[in-house]
Amino acid sequence: MEKGVERWAVDISEWNPTSHQFSFALSLLPQHHHSSITRFVKMEDRKRALVSRLLQYALVHQVLGIPFHQIIIKRTIEGKPYLEYDEVDLEFPNFNFNTSHQGDYVAIASEPLCLVGLDIVSPVIPGKETILEFVRNFSQYFSAWEWDCIVNAGTSDEILVEFYRYWSLKEAFVKAMGTGLAYRLDNVEFRHTNWTNIYVNMNGEDKNEWRFWLSELGKGHLVSIARGHPRLAAESYKRTLKRVDFGDEEYHLGLHLPNASFKLQTVEQLVSVQGRADYGIPTDNKVHRFEADEVVDGEI
Repeated sequence: MEKGVERWAVDISEWNPTSHQFSFALSLLPQHHHSSITRFVKMEDRKRALVSRLLQYALVHQVLGIPFHQIIIKRTIEGKPYLEYDEVDLEFPNFNFNTSHQGDYVAIASEPLCLVGLDIVSPVIPGKETILEFVRNFSQYFSAWEWDCIVNAGTSDEILVEFYRYWSLKEAFVKAMGTGLAYRLDNVEFRHTNWTNIYVNMNGEDKNEWRFWLSELGKGHLVSIARGHPRLAAESYKRTLKRVDFGDEEYHLGLHLPNASFKLQTVEQLVSVQGRADYGIPTDNKVHRFEADEVVDGEI
């Protein structure tokens, strides 16, 4: 199952397409995705939306071997993307993925059995407020213990980074389940040892069916991964999964698979492989396997 654990990221600041190049990349996606990309006014937002979808199709194609034209990706009513397919791969009994983008990075993570949630944050200093004023806007989403850790983290910059660490983990948690931020986040308390061995406590009870990782992605960006039990998914997302019930031994195996490092891809790599596949142009194994330029393993 380990091959189903993938982590890819793209630095979109390194991609400055002409209008023709952008249109060509967009044309590689099914028509129903186009309006959700072109609705954005700013080019940076369009790039993030486009690259997010290119990553989804490329990852599904590579991991599951589904031809691009047969890949069907939809969204739940809460907006969580999922793959619609009939066959259950015994090696990947519950393949699912999640995407995130902020700042310069767009990323995707996949899991073969467990739910996966992904969130990127870029600790940006607010423009019209002080850092303390900014983080206080979100105080109701943290437990008393978390809030104490945040406001006592040190300097203003350290407070901001600490805030975003906790916030990223909470986002990854709810994104894994597909519930959205309507979830009572103040009841979700994250504990850790110097940001390793991260676990979640809810209403005074440690939840051992979850695992979490927080790492540095690059240029000050942080990324969180959540891995949890499929039976905990929101009902709308649970209906898209192939299986939600697993025996303790099988689930333990999926929960404790090694967490993969992020592989940095380029838009040119994603476009090249998908474009070649769409037009029936043979690809050698090096291109087909998306040889990564760099591997990011910045555990905090």
